Amino acid sequence: MVHKSGFVNIIGNPNVGKSTLMNALVGEKLSIITPKAQTTRHRILGIVNHDDYQIVLSDTPGILKPAYELQSSMMDFVKSALDDADILIYMVEVGEKELKNEGFFNKIINSSIPVILLLNKIDTSTQEEVTEKVDYWKAKVPNALVFVISALEGFNVDSLFEKIIELLPEGPAYYPKDQLTDKPERFFVNEKIREKILIHYKKEIPYSVEVETEEFIEEAKIVRIRAVIMVERDTQKGILIGHKGSAIKRVGAEARKDLEKFFEKKVYIELYVKVNKNWRSDNTQLKRFGYNQK
Repeated sequence: MVHKSGFVNIIGNPNVGKSTLMNALVGEKLSIITPKAQTTRHRILGIVNHDDYQIVLSDTPGILKPAYELQSSMMDFVKSALDDADILIYMVEVGEKELKNEGFFNKIINSSIPVILLLNKIDTSTQEEVTEKVDYWKAKVPNALVFVISALEGFNVDSLFEKIIELLPEGPAYYPKDQLTDKPERFFVNEKIREKILIHYKKEIPYSVEVETEEFIEEAKIVRIRAVIMVERDTQKGILIGHKGSAIKRVGAEARKDLEKFFEKKVYIELYVKVNKNWRSDNTQLKRFGYNQK
């Protein structure tokens, strides 16, 4: 029996729907999703297994011009996804005209591997506009297969999935067949807490935050979690906690509900806030949090 396998890596500008697509293809909410740019900071693998194939999907940070060391590390994750892909998915939305990094774009149009260009969020556009954009991208990325989709609504996602299987090279499974992702459980705890912060806080607060799970104890009927939320300034700590702790309690309560669905058991969660000055520009701290892994 022929077995297919490969890395299918999703790249594109911030907020084009990469994480929504990844979750739709995997069938699980592995990547957090918010309306804010830079929601995805890491490269996250989602593994789809079948007797005849294994698809290793890769969600990546949105492409940007780095302003500090954390963003440079985020772009390193994108570079690694360009380097090891067996199939490259370049995702755009209807209003876009370019990738925010010319070097990355040149790699895409000169790629020797299959490239699928996805025009996403077509549910928000007219048929005339979609047709015009399909022609535009076919001319701009002539080496790509162009698909129109709505990752959020699930439109054309099944057809995309079938095309991915068709394009996969023959090969053995890279991961055990019962494995869903490359990330440990603590990673998803951290991300779920950070998702709630991205949703409920404004301005610089969400981008100055990193979450670290210090304790994760899984018992038969309950998971006990203690996590620390790092911020860069004392003023941010006060805003994050809120009046009499009301704001941080909301984050904890909402994260707990989602984590109970994820782990399928009760969750008890304690949150603390600490100041960790300039962690986004500190290479030692970034390595500790899973960035700068070169």
